[in-house]
Amino acid sequence: MPSPFPGMDPYLENSSMWPDLHHRLITAIADEISAQLSRNYYVAIEKRIYLSEPDEQESFRIPDVSVLNASDNGDVSDASLFPATDREGNTAVAVRVPIPEEVHEGYLELREAGSNYLITAIEVLSPTNKRPGAGRDMYEEKRMELLGTWTNLVEIDLLRAGEPMRIISNGIHSDYRVLVTRGGRSRAMLYPFGVRQPFPKFPVPLRRGDRNEPVVNIGMMMPDIYDRARYYMQVNYAENPEPPLSGADAAWADQLLRGKALR
Repeated sequence: MPSPFPGMDPYLENSSMWPDLHHRLITAIADEISAQLSRNYYVAIEKRIYLSEPDEQESFRIPDVSVLNASDNGDVSDASLFPATDREGNTAVAVRVPIPEEVHEGYLELREAGSNYLITAIEVLSPTNKRPGAGRDMYEEKRMELLGTWTNLVEIDLLRAGEPMRIISNGIHSDYRVLVTRGGRSRAMLYPFGVRQPFPKFPVPLRRGDRNEPVVNIGMMMPDIYDRARYYMQVNYAENPEPPLSGADAAWADQLLRGKALR
């Protein structure tokens, strides 16, 4: 069963579903690129690990602070959870603290066979890359290092939430984007698209002078990923996606879903 959306399904941006989609997508991209490469190159799936604090969306589902109800005389109703008062007679309050989570983030590296020289880095951005914190800091540092070398960078952003990665763009705004940069050049190709549009096809740069560049077509991968993962059994299209769509896009999505009897 395919997704009802012509391109990126905004319901798959949900924080509970995104990690699974991210894993499946980078694997599918690696397979598609490998099938088009000559024996001069190979694609490796790599992983970085770091600690990250929970984001604001998680605080929507799990309260950051729990305050015990106090009666008029100052007693705390649930004394088994936390002492009502300390030794000085002050009221005690139960709170939650941000527990760092270990994030495992996959990415791709296209390397030259034999020398193992890194030719192109391919990133599918995660929520932690687009909000302040360790994930964004680490990725921005890596990004700047790559942009200052001859290594190519392909950056795939399929998340509406968060702050997009910096480009000099003359005010270009879009729901989603793919950035293809070629090492040693300040001019890059940006493929912006919205929730109503299909995925763009884009090339993966190889060594300079090699014109046999693979072309990635995420639009061809997504139906198979959606079906194999059985996302249609997990998504409730009667509710709004996370994050919600804007006014015009929300009205369009509502009409689309009603037309497919999903609302």
